[in-house]
Amino acid sequence: MPLFGNSFSPKKTPPRKWASLSNLHLLDRSTREIELGLEYGTPAMNLAGQSLKFENGQWVSESGSFTGDRRELQRLRKRNQQLEEENNLLRLKVDILLDMLSETTAESHLMEKELEELKQHSRRKK
Repeated sequence: MPLFGNSFSPKKTPPRKWASLSNLHLLDRSTREIELGLEYGTPAMNLAGQSLKFENGQWVSESGSFTGDRRELQRLRKRNQQLEEENNLLRLKVDILLDMLSETTAESHLMEKELEELKQHSRRKK
């Protein structure tokens, strides 16, 4: 005989009579879309006075203020290209300077080593 007995036996829930009390499920698709507002259209938003809409997986500027934005975009792309070229040039210069520094350091270590050997050699002669 179990210690606590078999007291936990939940009652089975009765089956549901009907999934929905609304008759909208009986309507055809187009009527349902009108009634429930399922026709969303393309998503759109307004940022800093510029209207954008979502088409083919990308946000696209609406035709209202597109010409001014295109010039600004071209100017920014040109400036970006100039900065990238300058950055590449500076990286190249840093690499060259690092190579020169490592070469000079290696030469100075060799000279120090030769100087120590000459000092030891001159001490032995005395």
